[in-house]
Amino acid sequence: MSTSGIWTILVVEDQAAVRASLTECLERDYRVLTAKSVTEARRLLAGEEVDMVLCHQRPRDASAVDLLRDARVSHPEAIRILITATTNHEDLIHSINDAAVYQIVPEPWQPDHLLLVKRALESRELAQRHRYLSRELKFADTVLRRQNAHMVRQLQDTYEFDKLVFASDSMKAVCDLARKAASTDLPVLIQGETGTGKELMARAVHFFSGRREFPFLAQNCGALPDDLLHSELFGHKRGAFTGAISDRLGLFPAADGGTVFLDEISDVSPSFHVSLLRFLQEGEVKPVGTHQTRHCNVRIIAASNQPLLTLVEQGRFRRDLYFRLRGFEVNIPPLRERVEDIAVLAEYAAKKYSDTIRRRIAGISAEVIARLQAHPFPGNVRELENEVRRMVALADDGEFLSVKLMSPEFARLLPRPAGDAHSALLDQQGSLKEKIESLETRLVAQSLLRNKWNQSRAVHELGISRVGLANKIRRYKMNESSS
Repeated sequence: MSTSGIWTILVVEDQAAVRASLTECLERDYRVLTAKSVTEARRLLAGEEVDMVLCHQRPRDASAVDLLRDARVSHPEAIRILITATTNHEDLIHSINDAAVYQIVPEPWQPDHLLLVKRALESRELAQRHRYLSRELKFADTVLRRQNAHMVRQLQDTYEFDKLVFASDSMKAVCDLARKAASTDLPVLIQGETGTGKELMARAVHFFSGRREFPFLAQNCGALPDDLLHSELFGHKRGAFTGAISDRLGLFPAADGGTVFLDEISDVSPSFHVSLLRFLQEGEVKPVGTHQTRHCNVRIIAASNQPLLTLVEQGRFRRDLYFRLRGFEVNIPPLRERVEDIAVLAEYAAKKYSDTIRRRIAGISAEVIARLQAHPFPGNVRELENEVRRMVALADDGEFLSVKLMSPEFARLLPRPAGDAHSALLDQQGSLKEKIESLETRLVAQSLLRNKWNQSRAVHELGISRVGLANKIRRYKMNESSS
């Protein structure tokens, strides 16, 4: 097709009257070039791009087939039509095979044959478009697959730390610190209110550390008497005390090479502080009921729902033990201080629990998210997950989670005014540009997490292009925490 968008047809006909008649019929819709001989046709083909060659073959003259055969090489995209009076079957088959003739038209030429020209050119155009689109789609599919896999890895690294899901800057900073702690062998002290995910953080530190191939064992130290806690951690020999009917290995020896998580470390008695401090200093284990000791290579991750430094200042926790435990100190903020995490946590919990009971959930309504964000969540993430799990259990298959499914204490909450919802952003330090970029980063992250990293849904929701989405991920360095 020419630059003007009109198809070009070369008519090769030695009879002037027939040539003029064909030209008159065709030039209404097409650009027509004419040649009265094969030689003249070859000259035109050498300097012109044509979409169709319409050639008349005279009896006992093979030059027309030769021309079409050569055009097959010089103009492979052009449609080749042969007008002939011959009825010899072998000659027709030879012409079709040798010159790849699209159609053989018997003499005499009829005006109705113009429909053949139109359909042939349309078919050629569709074939070209199909080939072009196939190539483009194949290329685009390859690129998008790579980009999608890359972006999924980026977002998972940036906004998920093992099973911890978040979108807030405060949790990102906490998880960045935890990642660095994971790469060392120092003890880690995790502090935060009940339900903030301290054990999940401890597991994440373990599974991102060099000890990931060894056991991760957890022990809640709250309300256990010293003898029983000592037995649980250090082990005991048979007959060491009433009820010790067999030997017990203990968590420290059982986790040799791995990690032991001590939850509610603030509740252990002062007398047990000594045993734990010695283990942290020497790595030695002496089971109850024996004088033999063994060395254990175990990393300690401790957690407390009370600030240990406050307990130290009150004389309720040993100062030297506190400093032994806090090789790295990780403080998880309560959910009420990171409201921007509520939406992504709710979406994550809805998907997790709907998959568990094999029920399809269409999504969570904006009204539900607004009421969740208005709740102070004294029970933190655990309380949020319980509420979402209840809603999923009540929902029908394919239903949106709406306010009618919420428990009464949540349903009667009034959503925060717009100013309160963004108060943290307004109070944030930095220039206008920095604040806008911070908000944009959160919105992009929340959308992608809410849509489970499906680019098509995210760009539709955000109203931007795929390229724009990729540029924002690159611009805001969302994979910075993995570097």
